[in-house]
Amino acid sequence: MGSFSIWHWLIVLLIVVMVFGTKKLRNVGGDLGAAVKNFKEGMNGPADQAEKKENGRVIDADSEKR
Repeated sequence: MGSFSIWHWLIVLLIVVMVFGTKKLRNVGGDLGAAVKNFKEGMNGPADQAEKKENGRVIDADSEKR
């Protein structure tokens, strides 16, 4: 009685899709994924900031000085 069944969640999902639309929900999902990715990159710390990404390649910062 205290928990919701699968039918309750399906009805809630249907109402959310009807209110916001699939395009807006897709944009929210993409924004959330980008935020999580940026958070993980930020958590790597300054040791990983020595490398730069350029045109899909990873270039070590020390090799640019040569």
